[in-house]
Amino acid sequence: MDHSEADGARRIGPYALLGRQSTVGGGEVFAARTDEGRLVTVTIVRPELASTPGFRDRLRAAVEAARPLSDAFLLPVVDADADAPVPWLATAFAAGLPLRQAVDRHGPLSEPALRVLADGLGRALAALHAAGTVHGEVNPDSVLLTMDGPRISALGIVGATRSPAPAPTDDVFGLGATVLFAASGDEPDTDALPVSLREVIGGCLYPEPPDRPTAEQLVDYLRRQNLPSLRGSWLPPAVSADLAAAIAALGSVSAGGGGRGPFPAPPTSAVASGMSRRKLLIGLAGGAAVLGGGAAALAFSGDSSPTPEGRAGGPRSTTRPGSPSAGRPTPSSSVSPSSTDGPEPIVLAGPDATKAWSGAGKHAPTCLEASDKVVMVVTGSATSFLDAATGKTVFPQLNTTNDFGTSMDKYPTAYADGVFYLLCDAPRQSGLLAAFDAASGKVKWATRMAEVDPGSDARSGYYLSHYVAVAGNTVYVCGTLLQLSKSFSAKSPTTGYIRAFDAATGKGLWGVKGTDINNVLVPPIGSHLLATSAVPGSEPGRVQMIDAGRKGARGWKVSIPDAGFYFNPGWPLTCYAAGLFLFAGGKGDTLFAVDAATGTEKWHQLFESKSGDQVKIGTPFAALDGTTVYVPVGADLVALAAADGTPRWVATLDGADDMGGSNMFNASSRISGRSARCSADTVFATDTAKTLWAIDAATGRARWRYSDPGQPDGGFRWTVGGDRVFVASHLTLTAIAAHAR
Repeated sequence: MDHSEADGARRIGPYALLGRQSTVGGGEVFAARTDEGRLVTVTIVRPELASTPGFRDRLRAAVEAARPLSDAFLLPVVDADADAPVPWLATAFAAGLPLRQAVDRHGPLSEPALRVLADGLGRALAALHAAGTVHGEVNPDSVLLTMDGPRISALGIVGATRSPAPAPTDDVFGLGATVLFAASGDEPDTDALPVSLREVIGGCLYPEPPDRPTAEQLVDYLRRQNLPSLRGSWLPPAVSADLAAAIAALGSVSAGGGGRGPFPAPPTSAVASGMSRRKLLIGLAGGAAVLGGGAAALAFSGDSSPTPEGRAGGPRSTTRPGSPSAGRPTPSSSVSPSSTDGPEPIVLAGPDATKAWSGAGKHAPTCLEASDKVVMVVTGSATSFLDAATGKTVFPQLNTTNDFGTSMDKYPTAYADGVFYLLCDAPRQSGLLAAFDAASGKVKWATRMAEVDPGSDARSGYYLSHYVAVAGNTVYVCGTLLQLSKSFSAKSPTTGYIRAFDAATGKGLWGVKGTDINNVLVPPIGSHLLATSAVPGSEPGRVQMIDAGRKGARGWKVSIPDAGFYFNPGWPLTCYAAGLFLFAGGKGDTLFAVDAATGTEKWHQLFESKSGDQVKIGTPFAALDGTTVYVPVGADLVALAAADGTPRWVATLDGADDMGGSNMFNASSRISGRSARCSADTVFATDTAKTLWAIDAATGRARWRYSDPGQPDGGFRWTVGGDRVFVASHLTLTAIAAHAR
């Protein structure tokens, strides 16, 4: 759909569109965000529907009728514009899985879950019908399963604007068909319904509308059965775990101040079928890296001296230059003069890469890890080891698997000192941390990690592992402890954890958890880790040192006044180089470098756009030798000297991404994942046009490009080993040399 209000900046009304969620009868559904950071669901009406005589009047009336509606199982209307060139409707966002997706993936729901589903939908429809409105689009695609019950929007566009209008009995039929689907899957067989529901749901499906019960009668029927209430999670364990992982990845990012209209207590986010995680998450983490649109023409202002307090990130640590021209780093109190221009941007352009080898397997890789000699390929069926130079199998397969693999918030593999590490499952065992000898492919050890919080049960909390990392003789697993017994709120911080294991034996060493632990950075050397606090985006955040030498004791802390992006749980949004921790501060436009042991600021670098737009830098990453730090800023990739922050070169993208917007580096989105990495002399980075770039680390010029439209929306599934890049695409694995031509 081409809608003029959502073109270059992808906006509709006051909302930035983050990604297409689904297509419904009334139009296209998008995840969207206010300028204050609140999330909503926006439905953009189909042009042919909007042009129907009387449609806008009916939509306007339906919106006004739906605005005051409130019910625990309704997603309220928060905004709408029936008179816009492209009419649209905004409703609250709910943290949930679409019913159809849950059933397709995990099978029919249990009887207790079906009863909660029927009761919740019945209550929602009873509230609508009592107000004189009709939904008109009750089906498995429009119902979300959340931790607290089912949810449905307070307004179905087609149903509410159809002429003649549907009747409440049509909604009741939709409820019955939805519950039957949840009980039977694709086979509409009423025998699949439990006895406690067969009569009433069968009644909802009567051919003659007058014979169907009302929504209120259905709720009363279930209440009068007086069956025991459900304890713990209402959803089956597999669905709960799926939902838990989704919430950990997306739910908490809904935090933010302000917003338009009423928002319910649960975090307003949805993991909806058909919606790409990258397209959603890019927006959640800040959208385009330059607020206001366009690629950044950057101006720099830095400071090689510490702040008066000896700490980074304070509100007065950086003064903006008065000139928009680029310049070398200058003291923060000075103006960056236009006569001292910084590096001229280099537009990336290069030949197509030459493949070293390419081969297909029987199962699609879910994650990859590589040394200079061996590639570990993990699928949902097995783990294989290939010769990095030829692609041929070198060791027997292992029965360790990982179904979900690498994603924007997960990276389950690591390599260090001749050993591969993998978060995996095995037959009759789940939640393993395993170590494999890279010289033989044999298992060195495998440790079963606890899946629930000690002293509790599965209903109380799940340990969700986001990534594994290695430093010296210690392996770290970092993630989120999801406490299912607690209600979810956009103002609730997440609880993160760090668990340390002996790299030689797999024996557990220590573990810490807390709301002050999020996006943990594990440097390849040393005993100092860095964690960000998991506070909502509307509150001040911080980064803090975690002392691994003292079993996770908290160390120095640095306040980050505007740190909503650190709230997103997932991969570290920070960087380590030559004894320094680097992270974004200020308003997200300043890179701070502090001493890893003391937190004392060494330098900071302010990024500005020559056009005056607000810059938001992405996740920094460092060269292997630690001498250079690379900072993605929208379409730009900036190389800085790690010692003092001096800009060395700026490489920039042009063209459009895979959705027709401006192309940008995936790492600019500040949403975790390994979207960029380095070999000894090459920088590798992926972009939103599904292109992998090999960039000369010395000059910033492209060596080659590799485009693959078949890559997942979350970015390339790839890894670097020695001087080769390995890319998985569906069943195919491809190797490219860093200097390939």
